[in-house]
Amino acid sequence: MAGAEGERSGAPGPEEAGGARASGAPAPEAASGADAVHYERVGAASVVTIDRQQRRNAVDGPTAEALHAAYLRFEADEDARVMVLTGAGGVAFCAGADLKAQETFAGRLMSAEGPMGFTRLTPSKPTIAAISGFALAGGLELALWCDLRIATHGSTLGYPERRWGVPLIDGGTQRLPRIVGLGRALDLILTGRLIDSSEAHAMGMLTEVVAPGEHLTRALAIAEGLARFPQSTMLWDRRAAIEGFGMPLADALALEATAGPEVFEDGARGAARFAAGEGRGGAGAGV
Repeated sequence: MAGAEGERSGAPGPEEAGGARASGAPAPEAASGADAVHYERVGAASVVTIDRQQRRNAVDGPTAEALHAAYLRFEADEDARVMVLTGAGGVAFCAGADLKAQETFAGRLMSAEGPMGFTRLTPSKPTIAAISGFALAGGLELALWCDLRIATHGSTLGYPERRWGVPLIDGGTQRLPRIVGLGRALDLILTGRLIDSSEAHAMGMLTEVVAPGEHLTRALAIAEGLARFPQSTMLWDRRAAIEGFGMPLADALALEATAGPEVFEDGARGAARFAAGEGRGGAGAGV
């Protein structure tokens, strides 16, 4: 859990993330709790939107509770094949924790689900972050929680909380090294420098970079593509990749080999379809 500050990068500072205007005038009251998180089914996807635009979509305690509730709703919906996480307004995906409401996190710091809502949980189905603008501090940790990340050109990502001594406690020290490697991760974790979407894509943090305004459209297109695949084999391969990552190779290979009868039956049916001519020449590959 952390909020975000900015310097010459234009990133929101602690006061801005908390809602105060640069002029010192009070900002409009931001939504909180259930009002700050929208849940919508779009085709095969559950779209979860953080909507606290006066706070650059920074998360307070009640909003974190609402994010957790949205996560549970997604997990319980068998027809929701993919969760897409995004931020309202296009200026920020999420600027981290709301530093003007730190007291609202008092009971969440050691929670099993994570301070920012669900960051210590692993979903059973694919997740995609649709990013536009700032994904900073705890907001970047939310994005890294997702399996895939689609961002617009000009988006800004990083851990600026390094500069005022706030720790990463929503998975930021663990997921970033797994995604980009330890060396690149330590660069961002230790220095707190902010990077743009082009650099984030080059280091493997982002899956794709798209034109402004296209992040959600592209994320939903990928979600529909994933939903069309045979699910049991895809979900097992995903689980084996995630759970096997930190294991010794022999143990990880053993895990991979434990796929159940349903997975093998689906695989046999798929192999028969391929033998009959389906999917030749790469047809149907990619999303």
